Amino acid sequence: MHTNQITKERVFSELRKCMDPEIPVNVVDLGLIYNVNVSEKNNIDIKMTMTTRGCPLHDTLVKDVKKYINTIEGVGAINVEIVWDPPWSIDKMNPTVRDKLGFGKPSLRFQIDYEKYMPQKSGKVLKQEDGSLALVNEREQGFMVNENIIEFWDSCSGDRTINQLADDFSQKLSLPRQQVEQEVVQLIQQLLEAELLKPATPKT
Repeated sequence: MHTNQITKERVFSELRKCMDPEIPVNVVDLGLIYNVNVSEKNNIDIKMTMTTRGCPLHDTLVKDVKKYINTIEGVGAINVEIVWDPPWSIDKMNPTVRDKLGFGKPSLRFQIDYEKYMPQKSGKVLKQEDGSLALVNEREQGFMVNENIIEFWDSCSGDRTINQLADDFSQKLSLPRQQVEQEVVQLIQQLLEAELLKPATPKT
């Protein structure tokens, strides 16, 4: 049986379906894929990085990458290596995507009051046929997410401030409060952009 040689282009087109769980952008446009190598036997070696070292979502993203590449007919072994050198930075993103997301601009698109704003979830969870999870906003736009993000989104019940949510997660994950706060704020930022949280309206 003759197996067709898989091209790098084919691998990249599958990788473009794989979204970063924290930012609704695929791993290629985010600049997370550093190298793809396809051997004669169609074994695939991928060198990729993550946006942050403390990211609790490494395993999920590696699983997703493998899942999409596995759909290519005739694929052999898939090896994904996480590298930290060179470190990822925003300038590795596809410039069009970067501008669309409003990254690289000094000010946040949402001015959030940590003490007053109580994030409240909006939208719904959708389990897809392949078992992966997505959050869908009121406009029926879906975002691939994982259980950690759903758990966080679910905990945004409108009765706790950002500071309180960060406290809870810091205890739950046994991580330093400062690190968690940064992740929580980023996540809230992204969920707001994806319209999966109700906008911040100060309580009267």
